[in-house]
Amino acid sequence: MTGAPNEGEATAYIGLGANLGDAAATVRGAAKRIAALPGLANFRLSPLYRTAPIDSTGPDYINAVASVRAVLSPFELLAALQRIEHAYGRARPYPNAPRTLDLDLLLYGSETIHDPDLVVPHPRMHLRAFVLRPLLDLNPDLQLEQGSVTSLLARHGDQRIQPLATPRVEPGRSS
Repeated sequence: MTGAPNEGEATAYIGLGANLGDAAATVRGAAKRIAALPGLANFRLSPLYRTAPIDSTGPDYINAVASVRAVLSPFELLAALQRIEHAYGRARPYPNAPRTLDLDLLLYGSETIHDPDLVVPHPRMHLRAFVLRPLLDLNPDLQLEQGSVTSLLARHGDQRIQPLATPRVEPGRSS
């Protein structure tokens, strides 16, 4: 998929996070796999951030956000993301458990989805600096229902978030 956006395309934002194993390598590898998915174009990845766990204990997380132009439906994109999680050994033993990889579909164009398998916009992203800071890197003008990404991030200065080196991700290469 290349060129100008077509009808049926949407800009999607995907949260990436991990806190088990080599989390930075996992996030970078997952980003490469996302970039290589058919039906996606214009892949961009925010810088990576080291963040403290929220509502859980365990090692720090490595987080980032990717933006893509998608012709895949939100549910097709979710299924592809879950396949990538599975390839990295994602288990879901209990809510907020440490994880090898977590991929969340944060936004899909202007769509609102309330389904047992998918809620978009992500219902808690406006509360989490580890989502807001990378979103700000990708789209400083982004507006969420609760306000601008900039103003929402300012409300969460108590959440520890430290930038890591900016990754270089090339489509078509995976770890």
